[in-house]
Amino acid sequence: MSNSVLPAGLPAKVGVLGGGRMGAGIAHAFLVNGSDVVVVERDDASAQAARERVESSAAKSLERGAADGNLDEMVSRLTVSVDHADFGDRQLVVEAVPEDWDLKVASLRGVEERLAPGAVLASNTSSLSVSGLADELARPEDFLGLHFFNPVPASTLIEVVIGRQTRPELVEQSRAWVQGLGKTAVVVNDAPGFASSRLGVGIALEAMRMVEEGVASAEDIDNAMVLGYKHPTGPLRTTDIVGLDVRLGIAEYLHETLGERFAPPQILRDKVARGELGRKTGKGFFDWS
Repeated sequence: MSNSVLPAGLPAKVGVLGGGRMGAGIAHAFLVNGSDVVVVERDDASAQAARERVESSAAKSLERGAADGNLDEMVSRLTVSVDHADFGDRQLVVEAVPEDWDLKVASLRGVEERLAPGAVLASNTSSLSVSGLADELARPEDFLGLHFFNPVPASTLIEVVIGRQTRPELVEQSRAWVQGLGKTAVVVNDAPGFASSRLGVGIALEAMRMVEEGVASAEDIDNAMVLGYKHPTGPLRTTDIVGLDVRLGIAEYLHETLGERFAPPQILRDKVARGELGRKTGKGFFDWS
């Protein structure tokens, strides 16, 4: 589609808190579809890195033909800042900071203070309770989960997570946002791990136990799921891409909330302790060097 025409339902003005891999991907998704996007980071160096990520991602999408338009025009709609006040005119702000409860709460409160009445605040959390986060906010009815998947530009799924206090009309509104991004919405009620993380982590943990028990190699386990069940990527390679530390954090939360079936295997704890975090460190269940 051309980024000169905003798809029906897509917010004209969007904010993203955090410009790391996920935040930059979320910013990219709205930017190439025509929204005006503000990304806020914690300091000038992080802001510059975020700008480079988003601009590079947009340029690659244009080169591949995955997006239409002009890079200069797209970049003119991107603002990268260190000031939460720049969220003041946004219709939607998506928080995309690391999966740490205290950090999420502090970040969301900081954004909420700057939002105009009626603006929507969303978290990109992959497992934390949306209802619990909403309880920490002044306007829980204007809050929901929008769980994007990595890599955001290529992924076609967004999980819409509805909290206890989310106003009902946000369900259809969020479906329209997702459709405007050219993606598909899966709507779930708030529960530990939602649908995607709960299923994805459950399969991955069992695959890790199989490696730990010597049932098969990581490569053969992944091939069984890719070739036998048509998964695009096996559970262990996916874990490497997501990050073993991220998967461990989610597993610990699900273990605490849902019980022993989500207990992290020792092989996962050992790899994280050794710094084998997957693709980002060059080694996880596979060699990425």
